[in-house]
Amino acid sequence: MTKAKALKKKEEKPYDYDVIIIGTGPGGEGAAMELSKKHKNVAIIERYKDVGGGCTHWGTIPSKALRQSVSRLTEYNASPLFRGHDKAKSLTCAEILSHASEVIRKQVQLRSGFYDRNRVTVITGNASFIDSNTIEIVKDDASIEKITAEKIVIATGSYPYRPDNINFSHPRVYDSDTILSLKHEPRSIIIYGAGVIGSEYASIFRGLGVKVDLINTRDRLLSFLDDEISDALSYHLWNNGVVIRHGEQIERVETSDKSVVVHLESGKKMRADCLLFANGRTGNTKDLNLTHAGLKADGRGQLKVNNQYQTKIENIYAVGDVIGYPSLASAAYDQGRLAASAMIDHQSNAKLIADIPTGIYTIPEISSVGKTEQELTAAKIPYEVGRAQFKHLARAQIANSLVGSLKILFHRETKEILGIHCFGENAAEIIHIGQAIMQQTNGGNTIEYFVNTTFNYPTMAEAFRVAALNGLNRLF
Repeated sequence: MTKAKALKKKEEKPYDYDVIIIGTGPGGEGAAMELSKKHKNVAIIERYKDVGGGCTHWGTIPSKALRQSVSRLTEYNASPLFRGHDKAKSLTCAEILSHASEVIRKQVQLRSGFYDRNRVTVITGNASFIDSNTIEIVKDDASIEKITAEKIVIATGSYPYRPDNINFSHPRVYDSDTILSLKHEPRSIIIYGAGVIGSEYASIFRGLGVKVDLINTRDRLLSFLDDEISDALSYHLWNNGVVIRHGEQIERVETSDKSVVVHLESGKKMRADCLLFANGRTGNTKDLNLTHAGLKADGRGQLKVNNQYQTKIENIYAVGDVIGYPSLASAAYDQGRLAASAMIDHQSNAKLIADIPTGIYTIPEISSVGKTEQELTAAKIPYEVGRAQFKHLARAQIANSLVGSLKILFHRETKEILGIHCFGENAAEIIHIGQAIMQQTNGGNTIEYFVNTTFNYPTMAEAFRVAALNGLNRLF
């Protein structure tokens, strides 16, 4: 081939793909689907044999499937309908985890179909940068493939933080990924870290009848929540027998064949059948050879991006947990879509909604959207509160889901909805009704909507009407 012909060929097809995406979690999937719909030639790389990322295999999906099973078990044992007719039911961790495995299988099948139908090339292997346009993929058989693209998206997610002084290879020491491969039936567990993951697993294990010690490194549980909701969770865990220790730091961990002993800096020590370390996560960037692309992650393995999810290297984007806040699967998918739009149209101003809902799958659930009472008070915004207790709702009485409440915060003068906070069964579903009204503009976002509309009866959604009337009755 002559030099002229070689140059011509290079000009015709300078890259193998328009975009390469690293990671098939929600962020990578969102970007891939949006780009493929816009007729871009896309390759997506996954280091594991199945697509879905940590969200599908170790995080959101399996832990929520586990929680659902435990919640239904608790509901069955507490129901007056079955009381006296049968002895209390119990399930082993293995039995419950088998249900989670089936959910994972269905999710993988579904998501694999998305890539097939949209003609996205899926490549299995470990990806790393050679330069800002070239990716090296090391496959399971040790073979190496190199591919190039005009643009690259990093959507590698995160993994549990593991301090060096704790032996995570010990069979009684787990993190939030490995806990789902629990092989024995613990009668007691110590959970270090009372964030979202730690609080969720405290609920799950207590629901299974396991003795739980929850060690919180801060002064209160989930301090980003509205104080009343945080207090409700603390009380509910305490009332169910969870021992919560606030403001504690781990000093060292002793392990043996039958137990673990956790020594705290305060001098306290606890013994249990196993330890779940759930104190922080780190961006999945250490194996990417970022320096070859001109990038550097921060101390938590995370990358900085602009409002279009573009890193400091113009053709490289990043989405999902690897960029930090809000570290939600739902937000990651939208970030992927928005990054794809920005690649296609550099003038795109699309961005995530300001009020991203939070769903915490404790037992019962917690969900919030908008401002907390503490934030409104600090900002000197005159607000009022409307409340509805679940125990007063006919649907909650029918379902025997009496624990929980809905709280609406609204402006005293304009009646604009400022925040909604829910604690109770199906809170993560219920919150979306309020979120939809909050997003309305041109005066549509007022608490009076809930009074002037007609709800199905009996429903849990009726809590919005009850809370709205309660709040409006406080005005004078």
